[in-house]
Amino acid sequence: MYKFFFDLVFKRMDPEQAHHLAFRWIRLAVRVPVLRTFVAAALAPRHKELRTEALGLRMHGPFGLAAGFDKNAVAIDGMSMLGFDHVEIGTVTAQPQPGNPKKRLFRLVADRALINRMGFNNDGSAAVAERLAARREIFRTVVGVNIGKTKVVPEEEAVADYVTSTERLAAHADYLVVNVSSPNTPGLRNLQATESLRPLLTAVREAADRTVTDRRVPLLVKIAPDLADEDVDAVADLALELGLDGIIATNTTIAREGLGLRSPADLVKETGGLSGRPVKERSLEVLRRLYARVGDRITLVGVGGVENAEDAWQRILAGATLVQGYSAFIYEGPCYARAIHKGLAARLAASPYATLAEAVGAETRKAAS
Repeated sequence: MYKFFFDLVFKRMDPEQAHHLAFRWIRLAVRVPVLRTFVAAALAPRHKELRTEALGLRMHGPFGLAAGFDKNAVAIDGMSMLGFDHVEIGTVTAQPQPGNPKKRLFRLVADRALINRMGFNNDGSAAVAERLAARREIFRTVVGVNIGKTKVVPEEEAVADYVTSTERLAAHADYLVVNVSSPNTPGLRNLQATESLRPLLTAVREAADRTVTDRRVPLLVKIAPDLADEDVDAVADLALELGLDGIIATNTTIAREGLGLRSPADLVKETGGLSGRPVKERSLEVLRRLYARVGDRITLVGVGGVENAEDAWQRILAGATLVQGYSAFIYEGPCYARAIHKGLAARLAASPYATLAEAVGAETRKAAS
């Protein structure tokens, strides 16, 4: 049904307009008590065997919505209604910004992929913090807050910019993510270098602890799939050194060659971050490499090309405690999370593992032994 609707309606629309239309429908549905109860019952059934503990938090399952879909924290309950076990909002910047000029979002349907150069369009951390503070929870869910650098802020002032957002948002975050891996903000990826990343993460950690004194806000960093293997190792080592709580692997890629892309050349050549099926293999490689380096000492989150339950299961076996999706949601529709949960439950039941936690990293450990 959704595929027919996608081909008939969404595929004919500008991708950003289609996103806003779907977003409005989700937000409207969650405002109607009877309707949201019915939708949640249909799309978000709970599987007890998938209950997950990560980052000191309890979740209904391991599968969440990646940052980028709900930039301004306006549809958290709507996404929970659709079955996502955690919702990561953002990326949020210290200053509000409109993002890059349109057209800035492109569908590569033949590749089940997206290219975006949105440029962190968001309302700014002050407005998002106010919205989170005023939120009255309908569905219990874990809320992650993903923060990035304001475009007009020079690279040498990036630390202060992130600290401002941290001070505003940490109190409202179940976990906090430092995004240094989007390709759409000039100079941002330079911050992945350990000599830049160390002072940034240290300052954000101190700001979070200073702002929130009654609990520890878990802190994660999100990295790009384009990092060289030795740089992935360096980030892993730094995360252990600084006592980070987790790493999200991975963001979008700027690569185009060697990915077997079948979409028209005029689409493929668009600048921006490529997400979806084409980044699946590299994201999985990065995840395996991280787990081999850090083991169970920090939480790994697998994202990038997660289209179905098998992809999610492979991420767990590779070392991810949590898994996220976004691009495939555009193609799969509202039953996306439900299908992944059902498939994960079936795979766990058929596996030699008694619990999902036992399966985390099992294949990577086996390959190393």
